[in-house]
Amino acid sequence: MSTTPAVSGRAQDSSYRAVLGAPHVARLLAGTLIGRLPTGMAPVAILLLVRAEHGSLALAGLLGALYGLAAAIGQPMLGRLVDRYGQTVVLYTAAPAASAAFLLFPCTGPTRHPVLGALTVLVAGLATPPLEAGLRALWPHVLPDPDRQRAALALDSSTQGLVFVVGPLLATGFAAGAGAPTALAATAALGLLGTGLVITSKPSARWRPDTTAEQADRLGPLRVPGLRVLFAALTGTGVALGAVNVLALASAERHHAGWLSGVMPAALSVGSMLGGLAYGRRAWPGAPARHLVAASIGFAAGWMVLLPDPVPAIAALGAVLPGTFLAPLLTASFLTVDRLAPDAESTEAFAWLIACIGVGQAAGTGLASLASTGGPLLVALVPLAGASAALWLLRRFNHLLSA
Repeated sequence: MSTTPAVSGRAQDSSYRAVLGAPHVARLLAGTLIGRLPTGMAPVAILLLVRAEHGSLALAGLLGALYGLAAAIGQPMLGRLVDRYGQTVVLYTAAPAASAAFLLFPCTGPTRHPVLGALTVLVAGLATPPLEAGLRALWPHVLPDPDRQRAALALDSSTQGLVFVVGPLLATGFAAGAGAPTALAATAALGLLGTGLVITSKPSARWRPDTTAEQADRLGPLRVPGLRVLFAALTGTGVALGAVNVLALASAERHHAGWLSGVMPAALSVGSMLGGLAYGRRAWPGAPARHLVAASIGFAAGWMVLLPDPVPAIAALGAVLPGTFLAPLLTASFLTVDRLAPDAESTEAFAWLIACIGVGQAAGTGLASLASTGGPLLVALVPLAGASAALWLLRRFNHLLSA
């Protein structure tokens, strides 16, 4: 396996204005962002509905975690179906199934019938449309120029943090204004709207699987050793991201600053947006695989600012630092996967990347929750440990590519 080729010099204008002005780009970005809002809305809406029915916080958290885990597991499965049958048939089936499950969930009475509620949540998660992976598979067709692809990926990676900032705010707002069932109805509607914008676009409708390529075996893109190491590394990145909410809540309670529980994750997303936009503005020397290591070093080092349990203002500003390296890390990851993924398996490969981050997030939330009983230092060590593990594996990944 050879080293990923370096990003070439600019053949076309790759400014963000030029990229957004290219046909279909703005629609695909907007549709994917809207269609992914349920990922950020659903866990909050599920929690609010269970609590509104006087269910326990443990049950609410379990159902929310089940949704997140099911959504992560479902992405590679649906990605493989997209690679075999195309985007249209899979998205037309998955989006209505997920939305129907969101609408059905309040009718199950999850507090009285938790098993039925869990099954409904499981369907909603497993049927989450693979919009993010599908969009990454479309970029080479929409933007043939590599520099424009990199700029589009940077825009995409920079804005995905909004899903986990805007999504919970929307769910909370709908629930406060019209009740928790309305929040789930809005979740279902936004999922359909965003998916509809994508599947009715010409690039998605015209995208066809590569029928000339050899069919994948049971492992799919996981049979590529380099991709397995990369996906494992990004699980560590997910651990760091999953620990943020617990770290923010623990810090907010210790310092009696309730606002910090929302501001810290938002600050991480702001840093990610700024870092992603800076990364995408120019072509950086070296291969994207090398950018992974550089971004991972910054991402891991950034968490050290939060180890001393700083005062709330410093904690909020400190969360921006690791976020600054997050979008470049994700963008370089997608570029690397695009170069290493086997023929006719690009969507599934991107879906595995997304799934591994999601599984890592679930693990990070659980680990940080357990560590919270041991004091602030242990909680702050969880994201640092996840990011450090990712860095170690990414260094191995680069050695593997160079071998």
